[in-house]
Amino acid sequence: MKQREEIISVENLVKKFGRFTANDRLNFSVGKGEIFGFLGANGAVKTTAIKILSGLSKPTSGKAVVAGFDVSRHPDKVKKNIGYMSQRFSLYEDMTVKENFRFYGGIYGMRRKEIRDRTAFFLKNLGMQSFENMLLKKIPLGWKQKLAFSVAILHNPRIVFLDEPTGGVDPITRRQFWELIYETAAQGTTVFVTTHYMDEAEYCERVSIMSEGRIEAIGTPAQLKEKFKVSTMDEVFLKIARYKE
Repeated sequence: MKQREEIISVENLVKKFGRFTANDRLNFSVGKGEIFGFLGANGAVKTTAIKILSGLSKPTSGKAVVAGFDVSRHPDKVKKNIGYMSQRFSLYEDMTVKENFRFYGGIYGMRRKEIRDRTAFFLKNLGMQSFENMLLKKIPLGWKQKLAFSVAILHNPRIVFLDEPTGGVDPITRRQFWELIYETAAQGTTVFVTTHYMDEAEYCERVSIMSEGRIEAIGTPAQLKEKFKVSTMDEVFLKIARYKE
């Protein structure tokens, strides 16, 4: 299989807060158009790493290159090439669907016509044309999450970072959300997703599993299940957790 162009490269990345080491010597790379899962239990400091890779925080030491730019030296250039969806709902509740798209399109520096065209595309793709003038606070959470994802890729970023994107939604909506992820990756956008749902690891092409700030395992779901001689990613995670104890 042809090796993908590398779009994220992380070498010996460390992030400390005083004496506490949140990320301890992380090493991994991600290819263009890859769906990469960054997995771990709640409190596994996944969000700390994703903030560094998004140019929102600087590492204590080590190196990270995202979309060709060093996150420490060129965070603004990194931000222009990525989309980001936080684990807390990021759209504005007191604005309509259309107003949210227009607002974020303006932040991304998009032209008005491009914003209109992209908004129409996403609403049609989601089957939400009739929702465009509805306030966000009146829309169910699952639909809001799909809208937030669409806004995150409104400007055609090279990479989209999704931090716990399916938290709090039902299993059917989670599956629908992953279908949106597949569509996005198929178009060449790299999807970097953090989650504590181990079953979602099965949807990723490769995954890393963090524990106590370190990456304890990395590979395809099939490789990891074979390595730990188990049948599910839940069991992989449990074996890693028990080993750490």
